[in-house]
Amino acid sequence: MFTLADVLEPLTGIRFENASLVLSEAVVDSRQAIPASLFIAISGDRVDGHDFVQTAFKNGASLALVQKEIDPSIPLVDIRRPLPVGFTFPTVPFALRVENTIAGLQKVAASWRRSLDLRVIGITGSVGKSTTKELVADVMSQRYRTVKNQGNLNNEIGVPLTLLKLTRGTQCAITEMGFYVPGEIKQLCDMALPQVGILTNIGTVHAERAGSQEVIAHGKSELVQALPAAPEGTAILNYDDSWIRPMKSLTQARIFYYGMDPAADLWADRVESHGLEGISFRLHYQGDQFSLQIPLIGQHSVHTALRATAAGLVEGLTWDEIIAGLQTSANQLRLVVVKTQQGALMLDDTYNASPESTLAALNLLSEIPGRHIAVLGGMFELGPYEMSGHEMVGIRASEIAERIITLGEKGKMIAEAAVRSGMSHQKVTSFENTDQVVEALRNLLKEGDVVLVKGSHGLRMDRIVSNLEVEE
Repeated sequence: MFTLADVLEPLTGIRFENASLVLSEAVVDSRQAIPASLFIAISGDRVDGHDFVQTAFKNGASLALVQKEIDPSIPLVDIRRPLPVGFTFPTVPFALRVENTIAGLQKVAASWRRSLDLRVIGITGSVGKSTTKELVADVMSQRYRTVKNQGNLNNEIGVPLTLLKLTRGTQCAITEMGFYVPGEIKQLCDMALPQVGILTNIGTVHAERAGSQEVIAHGKSELVQALPAAPEGTAILNYDDSWIRPMKSLTQARIFYYGMDPAADLWADRVESHGLEGISFRLHYQGDQFSLQIPLIGQHSVHTALRATAAGLVEGLTWDEIIAGLQTSANQLRLVVVKTQQGALMLDDTYNASPESTLAALNLLSEIPGRHIAVLGGMFELGPYEMSGHEMVGIRASEIAERIITLGEKGKMIAEAAVRSGMSHQKVTSFENTDQVVEALRNLLKEGDVVLVKGSHGLRMDRIVSNLEVEE
C-alpha cells in the first residue's frame, strides 16, 4: 500500500503531508479496480482508458491518473501546474491530470521502489521467463515475503504495476523483463533496481522487431549491465548458452553460472523424464550432490530448476528450503494437459511459440508414450530467422511425430521441411484455419494418441483444444 503523497511527490516534486489517502494498488483495466486502488487511464490504439474512469470508480478505485479531458462530473486536480500551499484535495474518488499517464505511472513506481528496502530479482531471456519467475517465487517464498509479477506483466506498463503491489513488508520482488527494442530493459531496470539478474537464453523470438540475434543478445544484456557491483549484485547466467556466457565481461556484479557443464558453478546431470510425472536429476554445487525429482515436465525444465536453485543459493536459502520450493511447486509451463473426446492426450501449449520453445515442446512429446501427433502453427516475429526457424521445427517434428498437421501460411514451411527430411507426404497435412484442423483431428485421433498443439498466439490454436477437449 502507498499513499496519495507517494503519488504526488514524484509527479510534482513536493511532499504533501496532508495527502494521507491510502491506495491499495495500481491498475490499468477498470474491471480490475478494487477498493482504494489507483486507476491509470491509458490511451491505446483500440481502447481509451479515459472512457472507463467512472467504471473504475464504481468498482472501488479512489483515484485516477488521466492525461486528457474526462467526464466533467468527476472532480479533477490538474498537477501540470503548481498547486498552492495548503491545497485541499477533493473527497474521493477524484482524478489527477498529468502530461502523460504512462510516464506518470513509471515515475510513481520508480519512486515507490526506491523507498523500499528489499531484494529485487529481474529475469529476462527469449524463452522460459514466466516459468522461471514462478519457480523462483516458489523457492524464495520458503523464507521471504515475496511478490511476483502476475501473468506476463513484463513491459513498460506491467513492471511499474508490479512495483506498486509491493509493500513495506515485502522482502523479495521477482519480475520478468520483456524485450522488444534496445533500451527497453534498461528502462525497466531503472525503475526496478534489481540486485540479481537471471538470463535464461537468447533465441530468435522478436528478431523481426529487434533485427538480429546479436541485437537481441545486446538488449537482454542490459539487465546484466544494470546490476550493482559485487557483493550486492549477482548475475545468474546460463553457461550452456554461447550468447549469454560472455556477458560476464559486461558487469561488475558477481557471476554465478548454471548449466549442464561441470564448469558451471551449479550444474546437473543424470536428467530423466518421467513423462507427465515430472523430471529427476542430480544437482552439483561446491562438492555437494543432491538427487531429486520435481513436478516440472520435459527434460529442458532442468534449466528452470537450476535458475531457481541458483537464486536460492545467491540469496542465502538453505538446501532444505530450496528443495522444498522446487518439489512443492504447482508451477508449470503454460502447457496444459487435457483429454480429448476420442481418448487422446492433448498437450495444449498454444500460448505462444518460438523455434526454441517449439523444439522443447517436441522433445517433451517424444518423452510421453503413445502415437505422437504434432499440430504446429507458424511462428511470428522471427525476422531473418523465419525460414531457418520453421525448418528446424519441421526437421525435428519429422523425427518425433508420426503425423504432422500445420496451420497457416508460415506453418507450410514446417510441413515442407518435414517432407524434405524424408517424412511421407501422406503423413503431413497443412490447413488454413482452425476449423479444418479440428475436423481432421476428429477423424484422426484415437485412444492412446499424444498430441502437441503449439503455435503463435495470433493463430488462436487454443480453439482447436477447446473444440476437442472432453469435459470431465
